[in-house]
Amino acid sequence: MNDSTTASKTTSTHPIIFCGAGPGDPDLITVKGQQALADADLVIYAGSLVPEALLKWTAPDCQHQSSAGLHLDEMVAIMAEAWQAGKRVVRLHTGDPSLYGAIFEQMAKLAGRGIPYTVIPGVTAAFAAAAAMKVEYTLPEVSQTLILTRMAGRTPVPEAETLTALAGHQATMAIYLSISMIDEMTRILSEAYGLDGACAVVYRASQPDEKIFWTTTANLAETVREAGIKRTALVVVGRVLDVSLETLAHESKLYDRHFAHGFREADQAR
Repeated sequence: MNDSTTASKTTSTHPIIFCGAGPGDPDLITVKGQQALADADLVIYAGSLVPEALLKWTAPDCQHQSSAGLHLDEMVAIMAEAWQAGKRVVRLHTGDPSLYGAIFEQMAKLAGRGIPYTVIPGVTAAFAAAAAMKVEYTLPEVSQTLILTRMAGRTPVPEAETLTALAGHQATMAIYLSISMIDEMTRILSEAYGLDGACAVVYRASQPDEKIFWTTTANLAETVREAGIKRTALVVVGRVLDVSLETLAHESKLYDRHFAHGFREADQAR
């Protein structure tokens, strides 16, 4: 047996896949992500956040490993050992792995071992929340910017990216991982958007127990406490939440009959 044959039996030719599971609904994983799970020999999933319903896409003989009780080196060691044994490995992250996914440090460890990897994106909670609320985050002449952020807790944020600094833009904002600091958040958002600023809390977006709470910035903390929400919720704030189907005042130029572009002539009739 030559060296190349030996290597093919002890080292996988498949890169480790970091895959976005989506916001919770197993049907919101991408087709590419679903196929990766179907082909996997080992799935290491974020057990504290990724619903086990996502594992329905795996084969009966696929091994499942929750990462909830693992630290970084343990997780990487498990992935590396499986890869070296020739297995297809999927690291399943909630939402989109590029957002608060802590994947870069895993990539660095794998790269240090000479192990290839690739990434499949996923649907993040902010977009599942928008779908649930039936809103558009970027309405013409209302807001054209969406800020995805979190408040500083045990994980600090750069000084220029504090919630106070970002809220000053009064753009549409989706705030992750910050429900435990709801009193401070309420104070900051009330000062930036006004006491009657439109606000919503989306609990477990896209999942069977999803709940949406419409409120104002002044009443945000009270709303969260009355609902008993302590985790897995997204706060959305911005003037786009004030616009209803009846009060929409500005339409996009894209579909304006009097607006010409590369694929359509302007209608000159008035």
